Amino acid sequence: MTQLLDVRKMNILRAIVDDYILTAAPVGSRTLSKRDDIELSPATIRNEMSDLTELGFLEQPHTSAGRVPSEKAYRLYVSNIMDRAQLTEDEAEYIKAHLSQRVSEVGDVIKETARMLSGITKYTSVVQMPHMKNARLKHISLVPVTEGSALAIVVTNSGATNSTLLTVPKGITTAHLEKISSLMNTRLSGYKLVDVQTTLLPLLREEVGEQAESVAEMLEGISNDMTRQNVEVVGAANMLDYPEYSDVAKAKSFLSELEKGEVLKEVLSDDGDVEMTIRIGKENDNPELKDCSVITVSYRVCGEQVGSMGVIGPTRMDYGKVVAVLKFMSENLGKVLSRMLLGDGSDGANNK
Repeated sequence: MTQLLDVRKMNILRAIVDDYILTAAPVGSRTLSKRDDIELSPATIRNEMSDLTELGFLEQPHTSAGRVPSEKAYRLYVSNIMDRAQLTEDEAEYIKAHLSQRVSEVGDVIKETARMLSGITKYTSVVQMPHMKNARLKHISLVPVTEGSALAIVVTNSGATNSTLLTVPKGITTAHLEKISSLMNTRLSGYKLVDVQTTLLPLLREEVGEQAESVAEMLEGISNDMTRQNVEVVGAANMLDYPEYSDVAKAKSFLSELEKGEVLKEVLSDDGDVEMTIRIGKENDNPELKDCSVITVSYRVCGEQVGSMGVIGPTRMDYGKVVAVLKFMSENLGKVLSRMLLGDGSDGANNK
């Protein structure tokens, strides 16, 4: 794509995208001619803009003399033109301070991350809870609720608590549940959740007998519930502040889809080990995102990818700023969660 444009066209396209992101108004040749970084006559700029329109990088809304960037232009801008913005010193210190102050619960940190991300970017933020498989078990209680059901209460070393209602297999009595709880707390405290089933099952066969397989099923239910990733969403109404969503029906449709969660599944879809993704307009499969850009970044705990966060905004997004904020916040969130989940941030801490 870049071989189609010479330096002059690239500079003009950059200026148009930057100006349109800032103003949401079609950009004309006279406006560009007043910029110090262009230094071309309005007539020359008009000719270049005409070429850029023919190449599909610019569009002319209605009968306006100005032009607006196309999705093709945004893609070129993101991939080859834009400069990554730098956070101000105040913004960086604000993020670090607020994340560090909320270390009692993983959920508190995730909520604060989503709140800050939306507040700084002025867009909609989405942040996944981390996979709990890296958390180490501190205490497990199995509390009978009704015949055939029990409440599993799991506390991790980070202070996070999870409650899961389990179906109790036939043959498992209240006495069995008490014995199993005691066994797990004695033998498994300090183990990673991901290792519990493989570690506990041999012990169960030895000490619980024929109920071992049934209890293993309960453990699988606990594990599945704790590793299910919840998502924190903040700033959905921010979209209403942008002209692109001034149409009430369109805005309601977007907010409805966001509430149903289908949009979130696409936004935070698993892209393997890809650190950052930028999807612009129709690059998003969901129709409700066809006028949006979505930028997501993964975050890691002790080198392992455990979740992701993202920003949803109009295609007229301040890409450079959003990329800078997401990268900085993902790095700092990873550091905070590493300290919470592993004590000192090293994967070898408290290993058994």
